[in-house]
Amino acid sequence: MENIARRTPAASIKARRNRMFRKTWRLHAMLLPAVLSVFIFKYAPMPGIAIAFEDFKPWLGITGSDWIGWDNFTLMFNMHDSVQVIWNTLFISILKILFGLIVPVIFALLLNEVRNMAVKRSIQTLVYLPHFMSWVILGGILLDLLSLEGIANRLVSFLRLEPIMFLGDGNWFRATVITSDLWKEFGFSAIVFLAALSGINPALYEASEIDGAGRFQQTIYITLPSLLPIIIVVFTLSLGNVLSANFDQIYNLINPLVLEKGDIIDTYVYRTFQGGQYSLATAVGIFKSVVGFVLISGGYYFAYKVANYRIF
Repeated sequence: MENIARRTPAASIKARRNRMFRKTWRLHAMLLPAVLSVFIFKYAPMPGIAIAFEDFKPWLGITGSDWIGWDNFTLMFNMHDSVQVIWNTLFISILKILFGLIVPVIFALLLNEVRNMAVKRSIQTLVYLPHFMSWVILGGILLDLLSLEGIANRLVSFLRLEPIMFLGDGNWFRATVITSDLWKEFGFSAIVFLAALSGINPALYEASEIDGAGRFQQTIYITLPSLLPIIIVVFTLSLGNVLSANFDQIYNLINPLVLEKGDIIDTYVYRTFQGGQYSLATAVGIFKSVVGFVLISGGYYFAYKVANYRIF
């Protein structure tokens, strides 16, 4: 009794934590490789951002190169094609985010109405498959399908229309990029919404049926409000990629004919890096990271206010 009486609240909390750690240390050990990889590839290279503020010369190194402050950032915004590249990135990314949210939600709602499990699983498998294919493979497939002699233009010619340069015209290139990315990812993105649909209380639908509500009314007044928190969370998470626009896809599809309307920040940085302008490429990368951080921070605040979603 004396020992129990002398035990302080802090000691009790510490003992409880120790017992919990002894039970879960194996789970912590499983996280160790992931934590190490993040540290090695994400945090260890962070001192390299100093290159953006230097006239970096590889043979002099970071410490030996001249410090020039914000000159690289000034040059980035004064270059004749920088504004166009940023606009291209925003245009493509925003449309990808919007359609990449709307289409998976609609698909999840429609698939949830399928009662035959064999048909439902077959559809799920078919729409999930493209997600696991590399853009190197899909890029080659699209180049063949959408060429002037491809299946798509043969169908256009069959309809007595002029052939379309899907990958040779800037406007068609943007539409092709957005559509192909949506086709590749919408099925996999719908998984989280299907999971949320399975968690809705069936009693809500039973009560609405008693009140005479049809399937459409149930979707509007029960399903969509129940999905709203997860929709906001997914939208918030996607804001961090608003200046990405998927380098893998654009790099495999872009060509000089559509460079004006198809060039994005990542491909621009890649070409700049190839030209040996390491400082300018790093400055562009920092700009992209800062904008993404601001947007996703604002998105989390919005998610907390609207959907009461918090990370911590």
